Amino acid sequence: MSIEDWRRKIDEIDRQLVELLNKRSHCVVEIGRIKHSTGEALYQPDREKKVLDAAVRANPGPLPDAAIRRLFERILDEARSVERTVMKDDAKKES
Repeated sequence: MSIEDWRRKIDEIDRQLVELLNKRSHCVVEIGRIKHSTGEALYQPDREKKVLDAAVRANPGPLPDAAIRRLFERILDEARSVERTVMKDDAKKES
């Protein structure tokens, strides 16, 4: 395959990653709503540790485990931001 062929393949994978990240974020929105209604804390370090550990266990490479952990730490950080926004919006609706 040529460089352009590989780049087209990467572009398609990137599109799929964006789709999957948005699907994940839809789940996060619902979790934020549940947390708001039940009064659960936004940040749950035990759950985040489980997610990070599972991501590293699922890693066959060639990315090193540390890279997978950093990527998922960023994903979790963005998920908290989405949850925070949902929880604030729900609180405003109740006011």
